[in-house]
Amino acid sequence: MILSIKLEWQHFLLALGFFTRIPVPNFVNFQESDLSYSAKYFPLVGIIVGLVGALSFVVSVGFLPQTIALLISMASTVYLTGAFHEDGLADSVDGLGGGWNRGKILKIMQDSHLGTYGAAALFFSLFTKFQLLNSLDNTFIPYVLIAGHAISRLSAVWVMATLNYAKPEGKAKPLATQVSLLGLSFANVVGLLPYLSIILVLIVSHYPAILVIHFVLMTLIPILTIGFWWRYKIKRWLDGYTGDTLGAMQQLTELAFYFGLLLWSVNC
Repeated sequence: MILSIKLEWQHFLLALGFFTRIPVPNFVNFQESDLSYSAKYFPLVGIIVGLVGALSFVVSVGFLPQTIALLISMASTVYLTGAFHEDGLADSVDGLGGGWNRGKILKIMQDSHLGTYGAAALFFSLFTKFQLLNSLDNTFIPYVLIAGHAISRLSAVWVMATLNYAKPEGKAKPLATQVSLLGLSFANVVGLLPYLSIILVLIVSHYPAILVIHFVLMTLIPILTIGFWWRYKIKRWLDGYTGDTLGAMQQLTELAFYFGLLLWSVNC
């Protein structure tokens, strides 16, 4: 029992150290395959990143305009993750935009240089994220940030659970093993917990049932639509996922979640 808890704690720390700049202890007898078992903790890492973004916003908005507080919040999460997912989005768009077959796409994605497609994708994703969040009520934003970072990382876990790894080497090589059913179940619970908490807040706040239902539909439909579309695209062109495409999935579904929230807020 103690060994099992220690092992799970190690897997969580591995996920935290892999996806953030937060220092974690070095472990003896570490194997790359250990990181595959930590995939179930990716949404939990998302909650931690979202909490940092939410805290940065709450502190900043107390004495700064909302626009500046949002920029500080976004900068804090980008710094905390080392722009890991943003880099994945840029590389994915460069590869899929400039490549015409699987080999060429993977080659472009491995290039460390930022291309025109990737630069445009980065600009529009960050600008769109800022505009979407800035359109929401500032009392709602902290909860939204936590839920958005968690559920978008859950989307990446689902890609890992349903597709094979697309290449024999790269930054996602340690993640090449598919997620177990038990691990996926745990990731679902953790990844959806902040989202379900928002629904609970709406119910406790006496929002009409129809508005709560609209909230669910207007947020889940964009996430599922973008998620299935991106999964189809990488399955078609790469016959699997890479670390870059997982990062892109996180970024795209996070934006989809904020977009759905905006649709809901302007229509409720």
